[in-house]
Amino acid sequence: MDVHLVDGTYELFRHFFAVPSAKDANGKEVGAVRGVLNSVWSMIERGATHIGVATDQVVESFRNELYPGYKTSEGVAPELLSQFPILEEALEAMGVVVWPMVYYEADDALASAAAKAAKDRRVKQVLICTPDKDLSQCVVGTQVVQLDRRREILRDEAGVVAKFGVKPQSIPDYLAVVGDSADGFPGVPGWGLKAASLTLSRYPHLEDIPKEWREWHPSIKKARTLSESLFNAWNDALLFRTLATLRLDVPVFDTVEDLRWKGPRPNFEEHCRRMKSPALLGRVTSSEKQK
Repeated sequence: MDVHLVDGTYELFRHFFAVPSAKDANGKEVGAVRGVLNSVWSMIERGATHIGVATDQVVESFRNELYPGYKTSEGVAPELLSQFPILEEALEAMGVVVWPMVYYEADDALASAAAKAAKDRRVKQVLICTPDKDLSQCVVGTQVVQLDRRREILRDEAGVVAKFGVKPQSIPDYLAVVGDSADGFPGVPGWGLKAASLTLSRYPHLEDIPKEWREWHPSIKKARTLSESLFNAWNDALLFRTLATLRLDVPVFDTVEDLRWKGPRPNFEEHCRRMKSPALLGRVTSSEKQK
């Protein structure tokens, strides 16, 4: 079996900026929700059997306690934030397992689910459905892969190396030094993408990098400058790596069978009618009748 793990936060943001506004029967904005539901249903129509969706019910997480500059919900449109609980309830009504994150982030739930699913011998492949670079650290060989559904790009371990120049296990170190503007931390001054990939392809983790710049591999240019910058900002680098490292201990499911889609719940029709989505209801109902 294959397991599909969907980044619901990414999907909601993507659809919010891609589809027209739409109001439900109560006057609430649901355009993005309807887009995500149709997208997830398309996965089921194409044969996905085991699905889990993670969302950031609250944008802030435990990482905000570690670093004040970490991303927040500030500046996010209220019409977008208000759709998270609507999406979570609608997905559950569709019969899809949802992990709404408050203390952790959606990425942590996806990472935890991927690691747990990969241990099940019945699982042929785990597909983490998101282009988010943070999730690249979860890729393992060809068993745990990333799938960018919008651009139809499947990235296995070789693909991660081709894109970033480092193996998946070095992604947190890579992000620590280059920074991540989406998550709100700057990285280490003077460290660009090329310097990071060249260095971390030789020395997989920050602790592996020689403290004496003369001991660095000759292929790494400006070793002295990079070394001084890194070790002068050592504590910051370690903190940024902690921020970039996804947790694997989020409670997600007991067994992979918990993720099996078994059909919509009785209240799914009510959700569709409230969202004025007769087409989606018809697709799901038609599929159920054909079983």
